Amino acid sequence: MRAVFVALALVILLGNLLPLQTLTRGWAGPDLLFGFALAWSVRRPEYVPVPLLAAVFFLADLLLSRPPGLGAALMLMACFDLQTRMLRLRDAGFAAEWGRAAVLIIATAVANRVALAIFFVPAPSLILATFQTIATAAVYPLIVGVSALVFGVRLSAPGDIDKLGHRL
Repeated sequence: MRAVFVALALVILLGNLLPLQTLTRGWAGPDLLFGFALAWSVRRPEYVPVPLLAAVFFLADLLLSRPPGLGAALMLMACFDLQTRMLRLRDAGFAAEWGRAAVLIIATAVANRVALAIFFVPAPSLILATFQTIATAAVYPLIVGVSALVFGVRLSAPGDIDKLGHRL
Protein backbone atom coordinates (compact mmCIF):
# COMPACT_ATOMS: atom_id res chain seq x y z
CA MET A 1 0.00 0.00 0.00
CA ARG A 2 2.99 2.30 0.39
CA ALA A 3 3.64 1.95 -3.33
CA VAL A 4 -0.02 2.68 -4.01
CA PHE A 5 0.25 5.90 -2.00
CA VAL A 6 3.38 6.95 -3.89
CA ALA A 7 1.67 6.20 -7.21
CA LEU A 8 -1.39 8.18 -6.11
CA ALA A 9 0.84 11.09 -5.08
CA LEU A 10 2.62 11.05 -8.44
CA VAL A 11 -0.71 11.05 -10.30
CA ILE A 12 -1.92 14.00 -8.22
CA LEU A 13 1.33 15.88 -8.81
CA LEU A 14 1.17 15.16 -12.54
CA GLY A 15 -2.39 16.50 -12.60
CA ASN A 16 -1.19 19.68 -10.87
CA LEU A 17 1.62 20.13 -13.39
CA LEU A 18 -0.39 19.54 -16.56
CA PRO A 19 -1.33 22.74 -18.40
CA LEU A 20 -5.07 22.10 -18.71
CA GLN A 21 -5.80 25.70 -19.66
CA THR A 22 -3.72 28.62 -20.84
CA LEU A 23 -5.41 31.35 -18.82
CA THR A 24 -4.85 31.80 -15.13
CA ARG A 25 -7.66 30.62 -12.89
CA GLY A 26 -9.44 32.85 -10.42
CA TRP A 27 -9.87 29.99 -7.95
CA ALA A 28 -7.75 27.29 -6.39
CA GLY A 29 -8.80 23.68 -6.05
CA PRO A 30 -8.20 21.51 -3.01
CA ASP A 31 -4.81 20.15 -2.10
CA LEU A 32 -5.63 16.52 -2.81
CA LEU A 33 -2.20 15.22 -1.86
CA PHE A 34 -2.48 16.74 1.61
CA GLY A 35 -6.05 15.45 1.95
CA PHE A 36 -5.13 11.89 1.03
CA ALA A 37 -2.09 11.99 3.31
CA LEU A 38 -4.26 13.11 6.23
CA ALA A 39 -6.93 10.50 5.54
CA TRP A 40 -4.42 7.67 5.22
CA SER A 41 -2.48 8.89 8.29
CA VAL A 42 -5.48 8.62 10.56
CA ARG A 43 -6.91 5.45 9.03
CA ARG A 44 -3.82 3.33 8.38
CA PRO A 45 -0.63 5.06 9.59
CA GLU A 46 1.45 2.01 8.67
CA TYR A 47 0.70 2.74 4.99
CA VAL A 48 2.23 6.23 5.19
CA PRO A 49 5.28 6.22 7.47
CA VAL A 50 6.93 9.53 8.26
CA PRO A 51 9.98 9.08 5.95
CA LEU A 52 7.68 8.28 3.01
CA LEU A 53 5.51 11.32 3.70
CA ALA A 54 8.60 13.52 4.05
CA ALA A 55 9.93 12.38 0.67
CA VAL A 56 6.58 12.79 -1.10
CA PHE A 57 5.91 16.24 0.36
CA PHE A 58 9.45 17.43 -0.36
CA LEU A 59 9.09 16.25 -3.96
CA ALA A 60 5.78 18.14 -4.14
CA ASP A 61 7.49 21.29 -2.87
CA LEU A 62 10.15 21.00 -5.54
CA LEU A 63 7.79 20.22 -8.41
CA LEU A 64 5.18 22.84 -7.50
CA SER A 65 7.73 25.65 -7.01
CA ARG A 66 7.04 26.11 -3.33
CA PRO A 67 9.79 26.94 -0.81
CA PRO A 68 11.58 23.61 -0.43
CA GLY A 69 10.89 21.97 2.88
CA LEU A 70 8.47 24.49 4.37
CA GLY A 71 5.26 22.90 3.13
CA ALA A 72 6.76 19.46 3.64
CA ALA A 73 7.57 20.17 7.28
CA LEU A 74 4.16 21.67 8.03
CA MET A 75 2.21 18.90 6.31
CA LEU A 76 4.40 16.28 7.94
CA MET A 77 3.64 17.70 11.39
CA ALA A 78 -0.10 17.65 10.62
CA CYS A 79 0.01 14.04 9.41
CA PHE A 80 2.09 12.99 12.41
CA ASP A 81 -0.43 14.65 14.72
CA LEU A 82 -3.21 12.58 13.17
CA GLN A 83 -1.14 9.40 13.36
CA THR A 84 -0.60 9.88 17.09
CA ARG A 85 -4.32 10.56 17.67
CA MET A 86 -5.52 7.63 15.55
CA LEU A 87 -7.00 5.57 18.39
CA ARG A 88 -8.86 8.48 19.99
CA LEU A 89 -10.26 9.66 16.65
CA ARG A 90 -11.29 6.12 15.73
CA ASP A 91 -13.39 5.90 18.88
CA ALA A 92 -14.80 9.45 18.58
CA GLY A 93 -16.36 9.05 15.12
CA PHE A 94 -16.03 10.65 11.72
CA ALA A 95 -17.18 14.13 12.77
CA ALA A 96 -14.28 14.39 15.23
CA GLU A 97 -11.85 13.14 12.58
CA TRP A 98 -13.12 15.64 10.01
CA GLY A 99 -13.00 18.45 12.56
CA ARG A 100 -9.44 17.62 13.56
CA ALA A 101 -8.38 17.37 9.92
CA ALA A 102 -10.01 20.74 9.16
CA VAL A 103 -8.24 22.36 12.11
CA LEU A 104 -4.90 20.94 10.93
CA ILE A 105 -5.51 22.10 7.34
CA ILE A 106 -6.27 25.63 8.53
CA ALA A 107 -3.35 25.66 10.98
CA THR A 108 -0.99 24.49 8.25
CA ALA A 109 -2.18 27.24 5.89
CA VAL A 110 -1.82 29.93 8.57
CA ALA A 111 1.64 28.70 9.63
CA ASN A 112 2.72 28.67 5.98
CA ARG A 113 1.59 32.31 5.50
CA VAL A 114 3.33 33.38 8.69
CA ALA A 115 6.58 31.66 7.77
CA LEU A 116 6.54 33.18 4.29
CA ALA A 117 5.92 36.63 5.78
CA ILE A 118 8.73 36.28 8.34
CA PHE A 119 11.27 35.44 5.66
CA PHE A 120 9.89 37.96 3.13
CA VAL A 121 9.10 35.27 0.58
CA PRO A 122 6.41 36.26 -1.92
CA ALA A 123 3.23 34.45 -0.97
CA PRO A 124 0.37 33.43 -3.22
CA SER A 125 -2.80 35.49 -3.16
CA LEU A 126 -4.56 35.37 0.19
CA ILE A 127 -7.90 34.78 -1.50
CA LEU A 128 -6.57 31.83 -3.51
CA ALA A 129 -4.88 30.35 -0.44
CA THR A 130 -8.12 30.73 1.54
CA PHE A 131 -10.14 29.06 -1.23
CA GLN A 132 -7.68 26.18 -1.35
CA THR A 133 -7.78 25.74 2.43
CA ILE A 134 -11.58 25.73 2.54
CA ALA A 135 -11.80 23.42 -0.48
CA THR A 136 -9.34 20.95 1.04
CA ALA A 137 -11.31 20.82 4.30
CA ALA A 138 -14.61 20.56 2.41
CA VAL A 139 -13.59 17.63 0.19
CA TYR A 140 -12.04 15.65 3.05
CA PRO A 141 -15.14 13.40 3.36
CA LEU A 142 -14.95 12.65 -0.38
CA ILE A 143 -11.27 11.83 -0.05
CA VAL A 144 -12.05 9.46 2.82
CA GLY A 145 -14.79 7.84 0.73
CA VAL A 146 -12.49 7.36 -2.27
CA SER A 147 -9.78 6.00 0.02
CA ALA A 148 -12.18 3.45 1.48
CA LEU A 149 -14.02 2.44 -1.70
CA VAL A 150 -11.21 2.51 -4.27
CA PHE A 151 -8.09 1.78 -2.21
CA GLY A 152 -9.58 -0.14 0.73
CA VAL A 153 -8.09 2.19 3.35
CA ARG A 154 -10.52 1.89 6.26
CA LEU A 155 -10.30 2.67 9.93
CA SER A 156 -8.82 -0.12 11.97
CA ALA A 157 -11.24 -1.82 14.31
CA PRO A 158 -10.38 -2.43 17.95
CA GLY A 159 -8.41 -5.65 18.13
CA ASP A 160 -7.10 -5.52 14.55
CA ILE A 161 -3.50 -6.54 14.07
CA ASP A 162 -0.99 -5.37 11.50
CA LYS A 163 1.21 -7.59 9.35
CA LEU A 164 3.79 -7.85 12.11
CA GLY A 165 1.22 -9.07 14.65
CA HIS A 166 1.01 -5.85 16.66
CA ARG A 167 -2.38 -4.64 17.89
CA LEU A 168 -3.67 -1.45 16.30
